[in-house]
Amino acid sequence: MTTAHVLVIVVPCVIAAALAWMLARTPFARALADVPNERSLHASPTPRVGGLALLAASLPFAFWTSAGLTTAALACASFLALVSLADDVRSLPVHVRLAAHFTAAIVLVLASPPEGPAAAVAGAIAVVAIVWSTNLFNFMDGADGLAGGMALVGFASYAAVAHAAFPALAWPAAAIASGAAGFLLLNFPPARVFMGDAGSIPLGFLAAALGWVGITHDIWPAWFPLLVFSPFVADATVTLARRAWRREPVWRAHRSHHYQRMALAGWPRTRLALSCYAIMVAASASALAALWAGGIWSYVIIAAWTATYAALFIAIDRRASSNGARERCPE
Repeated sequence: MTTAHVLVIVVPCVIAAALAWMLARTPFARALADVPNERSLHASPTPRVGGLALLAASLPFAFWTSAGLTTAALACASFLALVSLADDVRSLPVHVRLAAHFTAAIVLVLASPPEGPAAAVAGAIAVVAIVWSTNLFNFMDGADGLAGGMALVGFASYAAVAHAAFPALAWPAAAIASGAAGFLLLNFPPARVFMGDAGSIPLGFLAAALGWVGITHDIWPAWFPLLVFSPFVADATVTLARRAWRREPVWRAHRSHHYQRMALAGWPRTRLALSCYAIMVAASASALAALWAGGIWSYVIIAAWTATYAALFIAIDRRASSNGARERCPE
């Protein structure tokens, strides 16, 4: 490991923490304060500047160590950061945000389109998956420490797998993980800063975009990014599918994600964060084990996690219902 690589791992963390601390004390932070409402889990106004600090600290190092399709992914993420910052400052219509999300996803997929007879179908699936992931981080960014923890674990996992075969993917992922670690220093319960859309949207995009880069360069199979980020993928997908089934407006803010139900059932924020970290690390370690074991073991591990999430969600639903914490979105 060279001195430059040490800088990529260490410096974004330091800059992100320092920049978040400074931004939180500016008039700009007060203008972007997240004021509690009936859907919130926090009790006092909290500045949504952490995501800006994370990206400002990590993206320069990510661009510095990137090449090819990875650079395209980072450029698209930067575009989404600007759009999402505008949304944080002055709420943008849903169709404007979604248009930006689809534009970034389409540009990335067209930069390295699938090949073969089913290329069009594969490309369309990739675009939809990237857009879903782009919004997924935002959906799950509702409790102290969760989104930052998932970013740290997820992108560090990408870096661990790609470091030998594809450094132009590994080191940008490491820079993002480092920035997430710095952000967590101020976002771990009790959070002093929140991520905001300007952070959660680009991170969600990069989770899928760098996963797509790894797939197109044969670094990992398609299931690997899904398993690494499965704590977020599973909760967000099941929750939104259930709300759609009940004909509840899925685009409205709510408190029916499973992590939110745990908080409403009385779990302290620190306990909730640490429990979620344990699941994130276990899912990531399992993904690495499945990748290295290969063969039938990868399918066994994926099936085991599918059953685990089903059992967890059923248990949380029952606990929340017994405590009267189950929430339906008002019509």
